[in-house]
Amino acid sequence: MRVGLFILLVVYTIPSFAQEEDTSIFKYPIEMDEVVVSARKGGWDLKGFIERVQNDTTFYKAFKSMHMFEYNATNRLMVLNSNGSIKASYYSTSKQKRFGDCRTMEIANEKVTGNYYKNNGEHRYYTAELYDYLFFIKDTVCDESDIVAGAMEPKDNSTLEQNKSKLKHLIFNPGSKIEGVPFMGDKAAVFKEDIAKMYNFKLSSDKYKGIDCYVFSATPKPEYKDDVVYKQLVTWFRKTDYSIVARDYSLKYSTLLYDFDVDMKVRTRQIWGKLVPVKIEYDGNWHVFTQKRERVKFTTTIVY
Repeated sequence: MRVGLFILLVVYTIPSFAQEEDTSIFKYPIEMDEVVVSARKGGWDLKGFIERVQNDTTFYKAFKSMHMFEYNATNRLMVLNSNGSIKASYYSTSKQKRFGDCRTMEIANEKVTGNYYKNNGEHRYYTAELYDYLFFIKDTVCDESDIVAGAMEPKDNSTLEQNKSKLKHLIFNPGSKIEGVPFMGDKAAVFKEDIAKMYNFKLSSDKYKGIDCYVFSATPKPEYKDDVVYKQLVTWFRKTDYSIVARDYSLKYSTLLYDFDVDMKVRTRQIWGKLVPVKIEYDGNWHVFTQKRERVKFTTTIVY
């Protein structure tokens, strides 16, 4: 998997905050609004919640659970020129079908513009190649599960498996240290003490589409904005079970070998007792030395 494919996914209402801060989790404070302050005084386990934020697996499980259901998806992808005009595009609808322990996929209403594919039918753009890898299956797939224990770790020591593991951690466990990315080091490790000092952390209570949530956010302090990877990381946790109902990422970083500026939004929903993704939005501008710059937007909406 090329470095460019890895970088691709590297991927309100502002509450009024009380004057109380907590330093029991990090050496650095977490700013809390009045509702959270009151809940904590009432015995709510703040430390346990933050530990769940750091070790959450419900988000990854949601993406694995979508393999367990039949669904219809709408897929839109646009490759942009530097002035924002459309260079190439892809549109389709896809239908996942299940029979027994297996699933298949049908692609319909496919429309392609510009130089989306090479003359030999291969993908011209790495973003499109990865999109295809993430959201489409070509053959019948069987014997899957949505068990997440150990699922993000590489199955073997091959380069492909190692890179797939890095992608999974970056997407589903943001804030963890990602080994093996040149010149990044531990800058993506939001919760590591020497990186945490560069962020402002906030915890508030809010509703997301009528669902009572705790909203946890990390944004860089102004003096460190060029020294960190995540420019914004906001997650809405359902209060009843801490499942993630929405997450927004904003990542930006630059080195001599590569640069990226990526925004992602993921929304989930409870379907038949399982949390599953229902909308994924991506807006990315990235460049890797020896490769052409790619500016791509895509949106996938899923109906179960």
